[in-house]
Amino acid sequence: MPENALDAIDRKIIDLLQADGRMSNQELSDRIGLSPSPCLRRVRQLEANGTIARYVALVDPDKVGLSVTAFVRVRLDQQDDRHLQEFETAVAGFPEVMDCYLMTGEADYQLRILVSSLTQFEDFLRRRLTKVNGVANVTTSFALRPVIYKTAVPTLQPL
Repeated sequence: MPENALDAIDRKIIDLLQADGRMSNQELSDRIGLSPSPCLRRVRQLEANGTIARYVALVDPDKVGLSVTAFVRVRLDQQDDRHLQEFETAVAGFPEVMDCYLMTGEADYQLRILVSSLTQFEDFLRRRLTKVNGVANVTTSFALRPVIYKTAVPTLQPL
């Protein structure tokens, strides 16, 4: 069994905190059916072992003027460790990059970019992303609207 195997109570704690990370320990313990002390111990253990990585506020991009979402596929001219690391380090410093995944298939990376306008995206693309050493090809698709957007990781019991 994995060192950090989750039982049903841990999964319930995670589900509830993913829905409301500001929930008090008292409310959490009431909803789970544990007394506050053991509930808090379980939360602290989930934090200590990295299962709960951090707490954040989820911000609506439109409310802060970031209404353009672009999905960018990037192909590098070389895929050795040095070039991959250089690219990853560069894009980690771009605040517009919300997600970056190393991919299989035709692209080496897929990025999710948030910007305020197509003009800002063009500026990002021309002056920053394509200037990263090793970028050979960039293909972009623009999102029309989100259909499903989840932030909570599913905690279903494995089959």
